[in-house]
Amino acid sequence: MSTFRNPVGPQSSSTYWRRRLVVGLGLVAVIVVIILIAFPRGGATPTADETDAPASTSSPAATDEAVVPDGECNPSVVEVTAITDAGDYSAEQQPLLSLSITNIGATACTFSAGSDVQEYVITSGEERIWSSKDCQTDPVPAATQLEPGVAVTTTPFAWDRTRSDPAACDAQRTPVTAGGASYHLGVTVNGVASTDTKQFLLN
Repeated sequence: MSTFRNPVGPQSSSTYWRRRLVVGLGLVAVIVVIILIAFPRGGATPTADETDAPASTSSPAATDEAVVPDGECNPSVVEVTAITDAGDYSAEQQPLLSLSITNIGATACTFSAGSDVQEYVITSGEERIWSSKDCQTDPVPAATQLEPGVAVTTTPFAWDRTRSDPAACDAQRTPVTAGGASYHLGVTVNGVASTDTKQFLLN
């Protein structure tokens, strides 16, 4: 049986060039595929430095408000008021001095308000006349529970209408000027001073 076979013998030069062209195009196609696999389209892959970089955060701004332990009153919510039992005193009367503390905040808190942190100061003009701290003995510490909007008032005590001097507590004290003289009472409790002084007259 006869079969059909490729011719045997040397082939023309055009045949060789066609074969070389086919082989060359095949190599180019393989190279292109390799490049596409190694470098896919869509942008560069982020580096470790880019992906691991932490997001920047801003620190909270500092506040002017003082930091205090839980349950204690912040001084900014404590209002202190100087109190006298009258505004005008005759020659025989001694002014009764006291103070009130009010929590102007929204929640109850505890405030140190014992006699160890209280000071009553009486002035006349620019002159300091008397202070409860000048010759104080046995001050007593005390913490007070302050409810919102409720004033707590200390027990009044009498001022004997004399000057005070921390260097002469045992000496005879000098009486102050009367005859209608004007005086002012200011108070401080645990570093919180009264906003206003209380004026009174001595006759």
